[in-house]
Amino acid sequence: MDFLKKLAKNNNRDWFNKHKDTYVEKHEQVIAFADAVLMELSKHDQIETASGKKSLHRIYRDTRFSKDKTPYKTSWSAGFKRATKLLRGGYFFKIEADRAFLAGGFWGPNSDDLKRIRESIDQDSEALKKAINSKAFKDYFGELKGEGVKTAPKGYPKDHPEIELLRKKQFLVVKEFSREEMLSKDFYKEINKGFKKMRPFFDAMSDILTTDANGELIV
Repeated sequence: MDFLKKLAKNNNRDWFNKHKDTYVEKHEQVIAFADAVLMELSKHDQIETASGKKSLHRIYRDTRFSKDKTPYKTSWSAGFKRATKLLRGGYFFKIEADRAFLAGGFWGPNSDDLKRIRESIDQDSEALKKAINSKAFKDYFGELKGEGVKTAPKGYPKDHPEIELLRKKQFLVVKEFSREEMLSKDFYKEINKGFKKMRPFFDAMSDILTTDANGELIV
């Protein structure tokens, strides 16, 4: 975290190259952290991501189409993909200098998946609502997050009883942590705890995306 803070103040190639050895050392530590998270996560879910190293995102920014030309990200982040077509959703964590957060869900469903999700919400939203309105979900994550259309998606009335869910284009759950929480020696277990709490939501969404109205597989 201290390295990230220094990088934020010196986000240029000259400084980074002079401190490359420090970066490599910290990067190895983050790999070890991601490996520990993956080991815990794999105890209760099927994960396609092969290793902590494979889960990590590059620290180098793609500045080709950005007004911000600083070359480096000032965070560590990783993503874990669930295995098989039947298990939908993905896990993510991000560590910054003074905070961290975990997230999961469906960042950018393709048009077919989004259509299927909306059709299911329109027909029967009880399983999904049960997952996101449970006390365990709300106590830990709060509300389901994600961007949505301003009024109503095409083909649905503005006064639809499930309009708030139908408006969504993203279906995300997020939990933030303070610097103090990040410094716990068992922080990797807290990340895993959050991932495990996503499962009822993931299970509901996976059913929506892999079965038809009669419960038959469509993948």
